[in-house]
Amino acid sequence: MPRRPAPPLSRTRRVTLAGAFGFTRLIVELGVLSSFAFSLALFVAAIAQAYVTIRAALGDLGEAHTTKTLIVAAVEQADTLLVGVALLIISFGLQALFVGRVQNVPRWLHIDSFDDLKQKLIGIVIVALSVNFFSVALEWKGGSDILVYGAAIAAVILSVGAYSVILSRQGHRPDAPDDQHAEP
Repeated sequence: MPRRPAPPLSRTRRVTLAGAFGFTRLIVELGVLSSFAFSLALFVAAIAQAYVTIRAALGDLGEAHTTKTLIVAAVEQADTLLVGVALLIISFGLQALFVGRVQNVPRWLHIDSFDDLKQKLIGIVIVALSVNFFSVALEWKGGSDILVYGAAIAAVILSVGAYSVILSRQGHRPDAPDDQHAEP
């Protein structure tokens, strides 16, 4: 039995649905702005921390503890910057997916789907976890607790890596439409 087409929506209902969609876009835009603001704040914090750390170390350059302090601070700064980059990518990705494409960004930062956004973030998360472990290892005082911590991070990286492989294989299925991964 053939299906009858649905009756057309009334003007009031169309306006109500359009308003709800517009409000949703506004909420997403606020999320984009907050993610962007946190990203900028983390970049500024990393720069300020680098200035304070380097300034404090200038009087003791050449001493072993100063070198180790600078290495730990540099690794921690890299971790902060990676989180800032992740927030920036989230900001650009949500903007592109919900509001409109962001102009004048490098091609690698173009987000065409949620899968693109997830893949970009997965890479940053893996690097950030590795940097975090490196930071902890630099301050390690001995004992077996670092093995448990390292194993936990390794388990997360392996599971995220496996998820990434599954995600990329789903995106390259033979039955997937070709325009899904086409250049804009």
